Order: sequence, then C-alpha cells, then structure tokens
Amino acid sequence: MSWNTVIGLEVHSELNTRTKCFCGCKNEFGNKPNTNCCPVCTAMPGALPVLNRDAVERAILMGLAVGCRINNYSVFERKNYFYPDLCKAYQISQLEYPLCVGGGLEIELEDGTKKFIRLNRIHLEEDAGKLIHSARGTMIDYNRGGVPLIEIVSEPDMSSAEEAVAYLEKLRSTLLYVGVSDCKMQEGSIRFDVNISVNRDGEPLGTRTELKNLNSFRAVLRAIKYESNRQIEELEAGHPIIQETRRWDDEKGKTYSMRTKEDSQDYRYFPDPDLIPLEVTNEYIESIRAKLPKLAPQRVTEYIAMGLTEQDALLITQERAYADFFENVLSYFNEPKFVCNWITAEVFKKLNALEVDDRKITVQPKDLAEMLRLYKDGEINQAGARKIFDVLWDGGTEPSKLVESLGLKQMNDTGALTEVLQKIVADNPKAVAELKAGNEKTMAFFVGQAMRATQGKANPKLVGEIVKELIK
Repeated sequence: MSWNTVIGLEVHSELNTRTKCFCGCKNEFGNKPNTNCCPVCTAMPGALPVLNRDAVERAILMGLAVGCRINNYSVFERKNYFYPDLCKAYQISQLEYPLCVGGGLEIELEDGTKKFIRLNRIHLEEDAGKLIHSARGTMIDYNRGGVPLIEIVSEPDMSSAEEAVAYLEKLRSTLLYVGVSDCKMQEGSIRFDVNISVNRDGEPLGTRTELKNLNSFRAVLRAIKYESNRQIEELEAGHPIIQETRRWDDEKGKTYSMRTKEDSQDYRYFPDPDLIPLEVTNEYIESIRAKLPKLAPQRVTEYIAMGLTEQDALLITQERAYADFFENVLSYFNEPKFVCNWITAEVFKKLNALEVDDRKITVQPKDLAEMLRLYKDGEINQAGARKIFDVLWDGGTEPSKLVESLGLKQMNDTGALTEVLQKIVADNPKAVAELKAGNEKTMAFFVGQAMRATQGKANPKLVGEIVKELIK
C-alpha cells in the first residue's frame, strides 16, 4: 500500500498597522534595536495593554476576504511559555474564541486541477521579539515584540508539497490584495509553520511533526518533501514517529529535532485579565466589508470579459500591484489585449531580472500608455518602443519627446523604403528565390537588412509589403 502525506499550515502574517498591537510603539522594521519599546511591550510591572483598533479591522478584513465567519464575541488569552524573546513569559493570543472562523481558498495546480483548502480560523495575537545570534553570543531585539499579527490556520487538506506551495502563494496574494500586510519574507513579516503526518489508505492519521518558521516557498517545498520521506522511512523501519517540533536546515536540506511538540493544554491558556472580551457588531463588520478591494477572482472575470485569455488574466492578477498597474494604464489607453501583451512580456521581463525584495514597476502608467499609443499608431516600431521603455524604466518621462531626442521616429515613407529595398533585393538573389519558393521565414532576413540600412527606423509591416511587390 502506498503512503499518503497529510499537511496543515499555520501562517503568521504581521499586520501593517502604524503602531503595535497593545501599545503605542512604532511598528517599523529595520530601526535600531530596542528603540521601538515601552513599559507595555517589555512587560514592566504595572503596565497595562490597550487593544489597537486598526489591528482588529485588518484581521476582520482578511477574514472577510477568505470567507470567514466573523465572531461578534472573541477573547484574548495568555499563552504561557518561557523563551528569551518573550518578555512577559506569555503571549497574548486567542484560542477558544478566535476573531474569525471557517472560510477557505481555492487553489489551482500546474495540471489545471482545482482544490478548495478549508481554513480553521484566523486569530489575532502579538509577535515575539527576535534573537540575534553572533560570535559574541545571543542578543535580543524587542522591537518586534508586540507587533500585531494574524495566525491563519488551515485544515489538514493538502496532500503534497506542491499543493502547500500553491495554497501559500494564493494566501500571500490575497493578503497583498487586501492590503493588511506587506508579506516581506526577507523581513520575517510572513512566516510558515508546517504540520506533516503520513498514513496508509484506510488507516487513521499518523503522528504529526511541526516544522517552524519557514520563510520561503522554496524552503516549504523542500522541507515537506524531505520530512514526509523521513517519516515514511522511519515507519517502514519499524520506528514510531515522535510528536515534535523540528527545525529545517536549508543548506543541508534536512530537518532536525528541536523539542517535543506541546499540545494546547501545555501552554496553560487562560483569559487575559487585563483585556476585556472583544465585541464587534454586525454593523461594524459590514462597514469593514465595504472597504474590501476587488480581489483576484473578480478581476480575472472582468479581464476575460475585456478579451484577455484566462492565462493572461491569471498572470496579470497574480499580484495586486500588477493588476492595479494594468488598470491604470487602461485608464489612459483602453486597449486591454495590447497593454496586457506588453506587461506580460516586457514588464515581467524587467521584474524577473530584479532581486526578489525589489520587484517594483518603475514606469508611470501614463508614460507607458503614451508609448504604446505611439507604437500602435505606427509612430515607432517595436525596436524603438523597447528603447523608449528602457529609458522609462530608468526614470525617463514623456515618450513623445524621447522619440525625437533619440531619433526613433519610424520610417513610413514608401518611396524612400522602396529605394532602400531595391538594392537589398538585388544584392540577395538566393534569399529572393527562397521567398518566391514559399519560405516565409526568409522575410525576416529582408526586414533585418532594412532595419540595418535605416538604423532601426523602418516600418516592418511596410517592408514586408514592399518586398513582396518587388519580387513579383
């Protein structure tokens, strides 16, 4: 009998509020260590927490985006454990009465199959500080302590590493669409815990292990494949699986035991006596629902209605920034397919050449729209459009002026082009014979020669028409 892999995911996503979850300290990454701290987030005696309303709103907004039911009544509890990065020796979290329950996301795999991944809950909690390890020893930065985050807990509905990554990609895209988190993996603002077990058909679920704090899709993919294989090998050798937390070593490509895995009762949860229960009205929930932006599925439907293929619509909507840029360009130049083709080819090519944490579109929508209009109207050819696009990407503006200053105005003079092409045709009898014989690929040779002779200014379409006339 073959083995099944069962995967559940817990995603911790820091919220992009201005201040922390229970105090007024700044919620900013990269500041000098231990400067965004106060008596509340460092647990000084007598300091009392006050809940951040913006954090609540962002948590509800994300819950609504993924179809959760928002509880009118939720409770903050103390999750008790001792670790150096946790000043209080407890974390303010939610267990019995979370803010959001249920919901889910539909994912699509590479083979085109679709699957719905259920969510168990989304609850609001505070982040811990950060341990910094060096040759001098271990230091602690409490700037992150108290930063608001949502923990998004899935049901164990995934059965492969590929499904898990597809779910995480969809979830990250949704977080960015809703605008509640910047999801910068390199800064730790989104982190993944993976729960894995294996079993055979007809058997109960196996003992699970948890892989903590993975911070890239690649790490998740590799870690799941390794850990599921490790568990299968252990079981086939007659060794039981221990319920434990394991660490993923990305360099060695292996998981290592950290500690036995606790159950919820081990944390001695109890309602935080310093925080009253959170009660939200239906009217408040609906006021937040009204702030939901158009999400990717809705935009895909709209873009297909504009004439885009489903594949193009999915590409354009994979990030909110791409979809917003596409729509902004259309507001100046309403040619959806023409604009989409340029974005998926040229803009994505530029983005893919950048570092992962620096992928920003640097062209202004109005400037790209003007350039595409010049291209479509025949004022410039494709080569000229690409040269102008390169300048725009590097901060240039006003494409019409760039056409003049760079000498890129397309040559549309039939008489002048005919004179150029007569010599090219006369000098290349072999290519003429191939073209006459029906080898249409030879036309690219004549277009290339014409471009060379006109310094890239010839109109390729007009070149083709003239060559066909000349060789009759």
